[in-house]
Amino acid sequence: MAAEARFAAMGSTGHLLVAGGREPELVQRARSRLEELESLWSRFRPDSELCRLNASPGRWVALSPPTVALVRQAIRAWEATGGLFDPTILPALEAAGYTDSFDALPQEQPDRPRPDPVPGCAGIEIRDDRVRVPPGVRLDLGGIGKGYAADLIAQELMAAGADGACVNLGGDVRTTGAAPGSDAWVVAVENEAHPGTDLAWLALGEGAVATSTRLRRRWQSQGRELHHLIDPGSGAPATSDVDSVTVVAGEAHWAEVLAKAALIVGLPAGVALLETHGVAGLLVTEDGTAHRAGPWERFVKWSPNCPGISPASAG
Repeated sequence: MAAEARFAAMGSTGHLLVAGGREPELVQRARSRLEELESLWSRFRPDSELCRLNASPGRWVALSPPTVALVRQAIRAWEATGGLFDPTILPALEAAGYTDSFDALPQEQPDRPRPDPVPGCAGIEIRDDRVRVPPGVRLDLGGIGKGYAADLIAQELMAAGADGACVNLGGDVRTTGAAPGSDAWVVAVENEAHPGTDLAWLALGEGAVATSTRLRRRWQSQGRELHHLIDPGSGAPATSDVDSVTVVAGEAHWAEVLAKAALIVGLPAGVALLETHGVAGLLVTEDGTAHRAGPWERFVKWSPNCPGISPASAG
């Protein structure tokens, strides 16, 4: 048996499944922990640690251990992707019109000045529990924060006595331990171009899945459709030939980072990027064609092109 809960979290929908241990108590503990992490990392809460850091350019700011760890991971991701993933995109996001939580965002935005390339992480300093960002640098930790929160919650649930857990934060999914009634957790990969249908069902033990797409979180400005995935090289929403990327990796925040980077760089460089980092992926281009990267088929339990019945979703 497993305890289950669905709820709003980090600007999206959270879904927890906890097997074994004191299940209801563990689910409530995980929800409380997610609320705490969101209060630290949200760019829409003026009292969050992230907002306090962004409002203090050139000054050392003392932060909690989870926030320092997340900033470290964001800088490492920037380095590992050659700048394709860049947490310093916040001014560019705002310039594109993403100035409020998406639920409150007007779908028709005024025309805005042409954005500049984003500054990058080279000037960010970390010393023990303090971080300093240079003038002109402000961070957005939304995507990587969801993945990192899923990783943390999964680890903490196991440490608290769970036999297994599946943590899904807006499509950033982390699985660990024993799945109830099965030898693996099963995660559905939605077809972003056709909501309500699936591209594949993946079987995971210890691992993570994340999807990045430019088909959601969209708005308009002067007749142009814009979205939230910023190309750091231009400072504008990405215009590659890829609509969505799903990545299977060991950790949710790393799957999130690589999915976003592969979408921004497009085909075939996105396939090469994923294979260089040793992960599996599925990149769907504008014409609906799905392109596999790495050992994707190793994880596929069901897809529309294979026989059998689609299993029940775990996340």
